[in-house]
Amino acid sequence: MISKKLAIEVLNCGLATGADFAEIFIEEKLSSGISIDNGKVENASINKTYGAGIRLLYKFRSVYGYTNNVSRKGLIDLAKSLSNSFFEKQSVFVTSLKNKKIKNVTPVEIPFESVDKKEIVDYLKKGVKAMAEYDKRVIRTYSSIGISKRNVWIYNSKGFAFKDEIERARIGFQCIAGEGEKIETGYAAPGAAAGYEFFKNSVDPVELGKTAAKQAITMLGAKECPSGKMPVVIGNGFGGVLFHEACGHPLEASVVSKNISVFSGKQGQQIASPLVSAIDDGTIINGWGSNNIDDEGNKTQRNVLIKDGILTSYLIDDFNGRRMNEVGNGACRRQSYKFEPTSRMSNTYIDNGTSDPEDIIKATKLGLYAKSLGGGSVNPTTGEFNFACSEAYIIRDGKVCEPVRGASLIGQGKDILMKIDMVGNDLKRAQGMCGAASGHIPVDVGQPTLRISEITVGGNGGELK
Repeated sequence: MISKKLAIEVLNCGLATGADFAEIFIEEKLSSGISIDNGKVENASINKTYGAGIRLLYKFRSVYGYTNNVSRKGLIDLAKSLSNSFFEKQSVFVTSLKNKKIKNVTPVEIPFESVDKKEIVDYLKKGVKAMAEYDKRVIRTYSSIGISKRNVWIYNSKGFAFKDEIERARIGFQCIAGEGEKIETGYAAPGAAAGYEFFKNSVDPVELGKTAAKQAITMLGAKECPSGKMPVVIGNGFGGVLFHEACGHPLEASVVSKNISVFSGKQGQQIASPLVSAIDDGTIINGWGSNNIDDEGNKTQRNVLIKDGILTSYLIDDFNGRRMNEVGNGACRRQSYKFEPTSRMSNTYIDNGTSDPEDIIKATKLGLYAKSLGGGSVNPTTGEFNFACSEAYIIRDGKVCEPVRGASLIGQGKDILMKIDMVGNDLKRAQGMCGAASGHIPVDVGQPTLRISEITVGGNGGELK
């Protein structure tokens, strides 16, 4: 951190040539990790970063720079360099900075730094053993844990100072199975903005390892997926990545404010089935994507994006909010001090409906059950997407039948939202990393089991019969 006196000096230096807003973001982050490959500890690392970013705004223009020289000279030099982008008379002056209180939604009971590393290794090895012993066709196992403790200090020309601390960790179990020329992978990776207590009390490494192994072995015996337009039931949890990518990103102010999103100007209009309500909630206690404040210092919020099919809100940061005549709603994030912040998701999910998951399957005569989704590509301007299914099955006469491999879902976000005709009551969230303009950040995705009445499925298995 720096003194308030220095912060005021740096802010006024940045404002000297007419910027109407200045901000200093200082970050200190300690990251560590352990990985185990085929039962042997291969890597144990620790890394510390410390630096500052300065942002200056003038109307709809922004300039950003960063440095790891957080001395008076380093910060003043950076502020002066950035201020050369403006040629106006100074109209904003900072005379004092007031500390803002922050509500802690990411409490830690057992800090990872207090836990013996051997205990963590033994914990991971339980999952490794479960994977290795699941089936003789398992040819490789990999497990890891990534831990970070982040302290940030934010000072801005509105006269506020913020300090926040957050600890996160995520474990991963990857199982690779092989038979002949076929190779398949299973994966499970929960995480939380919490301490070791989350994993010790809430995550069974043995069950997690078995889950990863079961997925790999099941898909090893799968046939090629048929292709064509058909009903698709998408499983709960990580199935929510489809909404996150194809619909969530187009609701971010970074594209909405420039009128290049398919959802620009549609607030108050029906954009989804009346069965669909979607939420982005950065205040979920110990949620992987939760934060006490966003990276502009605004309190995180529970933002209802879609209510009964009606678009009710966007994800807004203060800067892009200028174009929209809106204030930020706690949705501004960045990977580190090296990135300029912008509107991003946190914990984003489709909310529970009223259908039992079993009834959704029973109501589907012939189609695809996408139990879990993998990687894909999305155009945030149009919402066009292409997602691979990491685990999928054919539904016949209301029953989940044979597994299929190579399935992909192809379409547009605005279309699939309208075609959701059944929503389950089994909401589940899953953890991932989201990459965009302001870097890679931790996010939760989620949804209950739901059905899309018709979507294009890609595959090499011919026509579905």
